Formats: sequence, C-alpha cells, structure tokens
Amino acid sequence: MDFAERLAVIVESIAGVPLGSLDRKRSVTQAGERLAAANLGLLSVANPTAFAWPGHWIAIVEAPDGSLAPVAMFGVPSGPLDDAGAAVLAAGRIVEGLVIAPLDLDRSHGIGAYGRGASGHGSVAAIFTAAAAGAACQPHEARQALAGIGLEGDRYALGHGTFSKPGRNGQALTLIAEEAISLAQAKGAEVDAATARRNVVTRGIELEPLIGRRFAIGKATLCATRLAEPCAHLERVTRPGVLRAMVHLGGIRADILSDGEIRVGDAIRLLPG
Repeated sequence: MDFAERLAVIVESIAGVPLGSLDRKRSVTQAGERLAAANLGLLSVANPTAFAWPGHWIAIVEAPDGSLAPVAMFGVPSGPLDDAGAAVLAAGRIVEGLVIAPLDLDRSHGIGAYGRGASGHGSVAAIFTAAAAGAACQPHEARQALAGIGLEGDRYALGHGTFSKPGRNGQALTLIAEEAISLAQAKGAEVDAATARRNVVTRGIELEPLIGRRFAIGKATLCATRLAEPCAHLERVTRPGVLRAMVHLGGIRADILSDGEIRVGDAIRLLPG
C-alpha cells in the first residue's frame, strides 16, 4: 500500500471512520477534512520523537530513501500496533506525529456524530457573495450554484478565497442559520447576516444534522461535509469578539453536486439516502 492507502486504513482502524480513496499529494489534509464530518480532526504533534500518549496516534516515518509511511502507535512509551508498522519504524525515523481528536468536546464523535434528526424543513433567508478575499459580502435575490465550483461570482467559485485550494471539499458553499446569528448577537458579537461571511443564511432548519447528508435548495443539490467554524480571519475582517461568540455557531460547509439557481425564499429539503 502507498502512503495514502495506509493512512486511510490506520484512521479507520483507530476512529472507525472510513475515508475512502485519498489523494496522494494531500492525503493528510483530506483525511482531516473527511474526519470533520464525524466531529474529529487531525492534530499535529510538536515533538513526535518524544511524544507520550496513552492512546492511539499516528507516526509519520521517513525511510532512508526519503519515502514516508504512516504507522499506528499506542501507549506510553509508544510502540507500533502491527508487525508491518514495526518493520517500517525499525528501518526509519519518526518525523511527524498526528493525533485524532474531537473538534467539539460536547458532542459524540464518529459516524452520525451530528445526528440524523434534521427536520428537512427550512428556507433561504438571504444570499451573499464576495468577489475577492476580504471583500465585503453583497446580498442577492438569486444566484446560480455551480456543481463542483461554488456560488456564481463568489470568491471561492473564482478561486480567490482566503482558503481556496483546488480539490478541497466543503469550500463551494457555506450556510449559517439566522437563529445562530441571533445567538451570537446575544453573546455580544457585532455580527449580522452579511458580516458572518457565509453564502446562504437559512431560517427554520437546524443545519448540523445535515452533515453527511444530501439536501436541495431550489434546483441545486448539495451535500453538507463539515462545520464552518469561525476563525481568527473572520474576526480580523469583522470586529473583536466575533470569534469567541460564534464558536459552534458558524454554520456548515457543503459541496454542490448539481447546478441550480438558489433564490431567497427557496425551501431547503432533506433528500433521501
């Protein structure tokens, strides 16, 4: 097995989350993105050669020829969990370490971490795009959702977003609940539908249970992939206090599966399967 294949096997053995096929060039990043749908992420270890952890972790081992291989580790002091990993470790040196950790400590983790209780009923309250990274978000009555690309005219559809990266999942379209914005405001955040910097503001539907599910808005079909948590960049382009107030209220990220126009007032419908 190559690096990406072995990494997927190790992650599934530790977390019980199947990752499917990973891109060889960005397998670690992609693994983290896919784990996010199970309320998990990959945490990099600062000093992997001296790391002590009474649980599972992943050592990245460099062979004498410069090739890399992931090895499942466990315990204090740590050791490889299988003979193949032991052989890899004996012939090389640990250059990186990764720990699978929960993103939200108040939730369970694993497949179905965000529940399957979505009501399937809601609507679009507002639509926004920004033409470039850091540019102000502009409202629209309607916008075309482009499969595998993003919302027409938005910085991520154009590849100009702050975090734009080819092949990255969950960057095509972001959604945030109008109710979540109200909760953030109640915590003192000076944020509104535009400054939240999400593409679609929803009304009347809990968004987190959509993660891992297909849903439709207007004629567009989407799949929610992970949370759209706030970050320091959002606070830099808005106001101090926004990051703290919006933790776990930032909405979700979705991939666009089929083209279709999205309009203010459109119903949001959970799809079967």
